[in-house]
Amino acid sequence: MAEKENFKSIQRNKKAWFNYEIIEELECGISLVGTEVKSVREGRCSFSDSYVEIKDGQLVLIGFIIQPYSHGGSVFNHQGDRKRILLAHRQEIRKFRRKVEAKGMTIVPLEIYLKGNLVKMKIALARGKAAYDKKAAIKERDLKREQGRELRSLGY
Repeated sequence: MAEKENFKSIQRNKKAWFNYEIIEELECGISLVGTEVKSVREGRCSFSDSYVEIKDGQLVLIGFIIQPYSHGGSVFNHQGDRKRILLAHRQEIRKFRRKVEAKGMTIVPLEIYLKGNLVKMKIALARGKAAYDKKAAIKERDLKREQGRELRSLGY
């Protein structure tokens, strides 16, 4: 029998879903030091303007902030905004590189989560949305919210 995996979402990048059209997703590991793992488990991380670049055949996460660990002291703590290496298969990195170079797309982080006791990150190949696409998304979201209110007021 397959065991149910222990999955705990820590944080999602809501801005990425709003600003980009998501084309393809990829789950990858993230290279962290000890106090960074403890801070991530506490949920002290921020996607603020983070993105992923491909340098020397590696995925490099830039702009992802992990706050210093609250019980780490000043000597053993990590630097909050350092560049981090994402761990993925070489073939997947090559495939993403070809699409980014050929079609003018970008790679954005979508979510960070715990899978078992490992920290994983979901990244995506994305294309930027135009302003009118964003307005249409806002309008659609508001209509769905209004429909939900109407249904609740009718007792459904």
